[in-house]
Amino acid sequence: MSAVPGNGLAAFPRRVLPLLGLAAASPARAALPVPRANLLAFRIMRNGSAIGRHELRFETRGDGLLVRINVEIAVGIGPITLFRYTHRATESWTGDRVTAFQAETNDDGERTTIAMRAEGEALRVDSSKAGRYLAPAGATPATHWNRHMLDNPFINTQTGEVMRPAIRPAETAPLPWNGARTARRYVMTGDADLESWYDATPAWVGLRFRGRDGSTIQYEVT
Repeated sequence: MSAVPGNGLAAFPRRVLPLLGLAAASPARAALPVPRANLLAFRIMRNGSAIGRHELRFETRGDGLLVRINVEIAVGIGPITLFRYTHRATESWTGDRVTAFQAETNDDGERTTIAMRAEGEALRVDSSKAGRYLAPAGATPATHWNRHMLDNPFINTQTGEVMRPAIRPAETAPLPWNGARTARRYVMTGDADLESWYDATPAWVGLRFRGRDGSTIQYEVT
């Protein structure tokens, strides 16, 4: 566990955490970057110390795809946990569209739920925080495993808000934790302040952002 200044919450901006758990926009089905082993896993690091894990498991069902998402974060001093975050979600695709999404989040004791279901060309959102509404056409749950998520607005899966960050044109850059490997880096500002990396396939291979206390939080693909 890593020591955290103050009460342990400062390292994790609440508008960023929900982006760590969650889906994709709607490219053609054949282009979806499903890993060969049907598993995508990351170590979550804070200032060089491991504080959690993020896993996505993929199940192909005919022309459909089910993605099961699990995020676990715990920060503390020795045996004392100061901050805990868990996220459980499932995302369903039929052909080239996200058709359903459900998630439960425990953000250090604050529990939220959200459900989404396809309605026409959009998603009907039912959030315990944001209420019920029809999302803009093309908006999708906020996850990172599919790079095409960045082509549209995305939905914060904890608060239910629609997010439209500014995204800088991608550039090829070394991965911060593996300088021998390069990937395409996308820098987001505004609604979401973070950097996300994709390889040539384009599989998701990393994520980095700053905590409120200035600590560096990053995902390292395993």
